[in-house]
Amino acid sequence: QVQLVESGGGLVQAGGSLRLSCAASGRIRRINAIRWHRQAPGKQRELVATIPWGGTPSYADSMKGRFTISRDNNKNTVYLQMNNLKPEDTAVYYCNGDIVPMYSVLDRPIDYWGQGTQVTVSS
Repeated sequence: QVQLVESGGGLVQAGGSLRLSCAASGRIRRINAIRWHRQAPGKQRELVATIPWGGTPSYADSMKGRFTISRDNNKNTVYLQMNNLKPEDTAVYYCNGDIVPMYSVLDRPIDYWGQGTQVTVSS
């Protein structure tokens, strides 16, 4: 069983910083990419950032320069460093991964999601 577990959310004042973590665990053959998404109340889920395991990270335009996605290959963990947070960044943040489990016969990735972590930015 492959799991993604987010942590690091919380309450922060505008202008502050948080670092979210997404830890992948279980019998993993290969991680292709992990993404961070967020969903604010009453809004659709939106993509925040993507980090391919063998490529260059990418960001939504509104997060460029403020958010940084990184990974620790040894720990199968992805981080989202969020700086200069704004009230409009308030949302539940989810990580999502394209992961090939060890049991896969066809060596194809499966889409896994974490449970989400709440980020609240006060003005």
